[in-house]
Amino acid sequence: MDRMDAVEGLAKRRGFIFPGSDIYGGLANSWDYGPLGAELKKNIKDEWWKRFVRQRTDMVGIDAALIMNPKVWEASGHVKQFSDPLVECKKCHERFRADQAGEACPSCGGGFGPARQFNLMFKTFLGSTEEAKNQAYLRGELAQAMFVDFPAVLQSMRRRLPFGIASQGKVFRNEITPGNFIFRTREFDLMEFEYFCAENEWERHFEYWLVEMKEWLTHCGVDAKNVYFHEIEDGERAHYSKRTVDIEYEYPFGRKELYGLAYRTDFDLKNHMESSGQDMRYMDPETGEKFVPHVVEPTFGLDRTVLVSMLEAYAEEKLEAKKSKSERDDEADDTRIVMKFPKWMAPYKVAVLPLSKKKEIADIAEPLYAELRRGMMCDYDETQSIGKRYRRQDEIGTPYCVTIDFDTEKDGCVTVRDRDSMAQERVAIEGLADLLLKKLSV
Repeated sequence: MDRMDAVEGLAKRRGFIFPGSDIYGGLANSWDYGPLGAELKKNIKDEWWKRFVRQRTDMVGIDAALIMNPKVWEASGHVKQFSDPLVECKKCHERFRADQAGEACPSCGGGFGPARQFNLMFKTFLGSTEEAKNQAYLRGELAQAMFVDFPAVLQSMRRRLPFGIASQGKVFRNEITPGNFIFRTREFDLMEFEYFCAENEWERHFEYWLVEMKEWLTHCGVDAKNVYFHEIEDGERAHYSKRTVDIEYEYPFGRKELYGLAYRTDFDLKNHMESSGQDMRYMDPETGEKFVPHVVEPTFGLDRTVLVSMLEAYAEEKLEAKKSKSERDDEADDTRIVMKFPKWMAPYKVAVLPLSKKKEIADIAEPLYAELRRGMMCDYDETQSIGKRYRRQDEIGTPYCVTIDFDTEKDGCVTVRDRDSMAQERVAIEGLADLLLKKLSV
């Protein structure tokens, strides 16, 4: 089975990602994050925020509105220039991105008309009537709020250059041909920051953030051999960029963009200053010089991070004949599917598995489950054989399973099983929470 199909099937089967509006036949390329997917996604968001905002002294965060004054998008160039080339089949009239269409229509084989630009901004209306004066846009990127709020952040937080403003959240793009599961959708989450600096320092900061983005991918468990750095040439970059590096990943459907790093110069702040009449300059407190800062922008696609993390974590492993009966699950199939997420990323950190539903076991397992939940995300599973339960936890990437058996009441110990090695050790209940937290931090 194709790796992409395998991951998509697991995502639906195990509660990571469901087709949107499924009971009504769905909506083209619309996806809902299920209980485990929501937890996985939040873990990535929280880790990113901790790493790039809370643990740094040169970064602050904002949470901006989805809908901004339309003048913002006019000043930024999005209304006129935020577009993709589109072609339409002369026969069936289906539309495709010109750079992905090929020589003939993939649907019917017909020929294409001339390419034309298709604006990606999502239009909406404010108020009760759909009139031109009430037209607005759902944000197409996070960046503009960070530029528009730059003077307010500068005044309220008293920051000195260089420093960054970070943001996370939904953006909307009216994509012509979305697809490949959650790779390209019309609404998606970004995590990014604008790093403000003096013009003569942009190259140093650009190289620094490129290294930081590489290290973040390693932290997410992404194998460096699947990652490529594509320098975008003149004429192919976005209208605001003087240098761009696309960080690409070798997906099952080809090498495509994962993240991007752009040097936006002073384009945005200068345009907003001219359009709004507001002073967007920074004053150096030591020299008294006023100037418009330049900007380096690292952009991280959150949904693509989820997808790549799942592709990297997915493994099918043959079980050795010497493995215990429980590990082989009493079945002829000797293969296990396991999601080897980094421990910090896994939706559940620990699963509590009572060997029996009998009262003497439940009276130990339930209080233990309640105790562990106070410090980490836990699952409680008491149905089917212990082998089948191990398989379920492997498929959702739970790092540790804790089994309460008939000896626990006598010796006060439980069995802790490691997801990756499948090694089991007998451990005392007293101090178990601290031991697991220590294991999870490694």
